[in-house]
Amino acid sequence: MKKSLALEYEDFADYSELPELEQNLVEKAYSISNDAYAPYSNFKVGAAVLLGNGEVVLGSNQENIAYPSGLCAERVALFYTGANYPNETIKLLVIVAKGDLLPFDKILSPCGSCRQVLVESESRQTEPFQVILVSQNRRTIRFSSAKDLLPFAFGTI
Repeated sequence: MKKSLALEYEDFADYSELPELEQNLVEKAYSISNDAYAPYSNFKVGAAVLLGNGEVVLGSNQENIAYPSGLCAERVALFYTGANYPNETIKLLVIVAKGDLLPFDKILSPCGSCRQVLVESESRQTEPFQVILVSQNRRTIRFSSAKDLLPFAFGTI
């Protein structure tokens, strides 16, 4: 039996087109990306997680010479959220990046490990959360659910 899958997302020319709250989260993610530990790739990633109680959790990528011992920014932020706010609902995750590993006009899309963590974080709370990805030239994509980034996540079909 042949089936199809449809994916919907919003594409903005600039994150300034987002509501003010989301713009502020993008700015926080960019700010925390400056604190990334990325001496090997010089590719700095920042993540901001908005919780249901209004708290914002930030994360930046943390590299390690013993690759793959480092962690991506979104996993840093989500794992911190799970450890420190286990009963809070995630409403929104913003991910931004700076560096030469990605063309200036291309959106950073989370790696496969991060996508699985996003989907599991969403499944744990039994409620979707939005994901916003921003390129270095400010182009922005907004998804209404983490599952849109990994529709066939481990254990879901």
